[in-house]
Amino acid sequence: MQLDSILIHGGIDGDAATGAVNVPIYQTSTYRQTGLGETPVWEYSRTGNPTRAALEKLLADLEEGSHGQAFASGMAAVTAVLSLFQQGDKLLLSSNVYGGTFRVLDKVFKNFGITYEIIDTTDLSALPEKLTPDVKAVLIESPANPLLTVTDIAAVSRLSHEHGKLVIVDNTFMTPYLQRPLSLGADIVIHSGTKYLGGHSDVISGFVVVKNQTLADRLYFLQNSTGGVLGPFDSFLMLRGIKTLGVRMDRHTANAQAVACWLEGHPAVKQVYYPGLERDPGYAIQQTQASGAGGMISFELHPDYDVRVFFRSLRLVTLAESLGGVESLVCHPATMTHAAIPEEIRKKVGITDGLIRLSVGIESVQDIQSDLGQAIQTAGKAQV
Repeated sequence: MQLDSILIHGGIDGDAATGAVNVPIYQTSTYRQTGLGETPVWEYSRTGNPTRAALEKLLADLEEGSHGQAFASGMAAVTAVLSLFQQGDKLLLSSNVYGGTFRVLDKVFKNFGITYEIIDTTDLSALPEKLTPDVKAVLIESPANPLLTVTDIAAVSRLSHEHGKLVIVDNTFMTPYLQRPLSLGADIVIHSGTKYLGGHSDVISGFVVVKNQTLADRLYFLQNSTGGVLGPFDSFLMLRGIKTLGVRMDRHTANAQAVACWLEGHPAVKQVYYPGLERDPGYAIQQTQASGAGGMISFELHPDYDVRVFFRSLRLVTLAESLGGVESLVCHPATMTHAAIPEEIRKKVGITDGLIRLSVGIESVQDIQSDLGQAIQTAGKAQV
């Protein structure tokens, strides 16, 4: 099947027991067993649940992997992946990685002797010397959060594998509808399903997908042992949300392209970060490894515009954490999503106090532009 059909009919399609078109919500914690020593298909819902299993199979199909695991949040998924490593291991991170990923490495896993180094993964010439014996994996976001920098996933995977390192890609911004890192050579794909996969800002979830049986077995052991699994009702919501992923991502991407071009031409805008713009440094690579630039934009206003007034003046676009819902959301990375990253590191990688991150929704693009324009105008007047 083509991807648009897999979104609707992939994984486990319907319910064999009843003929239901949709996978039912198996809202149970445990299952009856027929006798001692007779291993049942379903035993305990932390270990496995039919609704969650259908969702996990669907994500594996969409990402062109062999095994998927659903977690209670994106950070639970990240935590499971990081738990693959042990004392003395080191990870390389994309230079503008999500603040939550940095925080759990810096404040939790560092206590267990797992270290990290933030590098520019777009600079392929500098990567080989960073792949020292203590490095076990390279963790990429592409496009990265929040500066939308694009890393050549295939090239990083090739170089990393030559040195025996794993490649982990956070594919939250792109979704498998636009980009499939496993097919580009990555070993592990992570998602915050809360974002585009769910798409309606009504469920928290996370996913890990792999194509290697050994990795799958280790991750399943961690999922079952640590217990941060996605519940059956939330699994049902995710299955429902994913059915419309294709049409939503088409609209998100079209709207974002229009808004990015509009911002690029606005006299109050100092800089626009969006890999769908031809002048963007990541444009060419994005064209080769993804089928669109996605719905995320970051931008900066000129210094004589008051960013606080801009946020306060928005009416349609909502100031909020998160992204990827049908509604347009805006945030201030320096004090919100990336506040956990020390100021000196933020400034070094370009996450300035004036940076604005915009998750472009599927409303009328004219209404989005009008709301942004009014807020920008008000922010400029505030300085007069």
